[in-house]
Amino acid sequence: MPRPSSPTAERVERPWGWFENLGHGDGYLVKRLLIRSGARISLQRHRHRSEHWVVVAGEGLLEIDGNRVPATPGTSVFIPQATLHRATAGSSDLLLVEVQRGALLSEDDIERFDDDFGRVRDFGPTRESAAG
Repeated sequence: MPRPSSPTAERVERPWGWFENLGHGDGYLVKRLLIRSGARISLQRHRHRSEHWVVVAGEGLLEIDGNRVPATPGTSVFIPQATLHRATAGSSDLLLVEVQRGALLSEDDIERFDDDFGRVRDFGPTRESAAG
């Protein structure tokens, strides 16, 4: 079995907060995300990975495939590959641990559909729009 990497904890700032890569191995990546009070990440999906989010602190709302789940410490959700999702912090910062699993575990696998910071790109026809 491959040995996992040691944590790097290099913080990457984003307009909504920050994330840190905590560790990775063959086919997985573990991150910690802080979404600042009142902010939210893009409505997005990933073609090459699934994600599992665990709320460790704060409160807010998690949107998974149109379903809204209150986010409080201990809340855990699975996000299958190609599923639209978003996290929104409430009146306090929202801290998540995210476990990614898949073939491509990079920021290049983010398709944004709605974004408060103008980062939506045209990805061409989706599977849904190409079919009809």
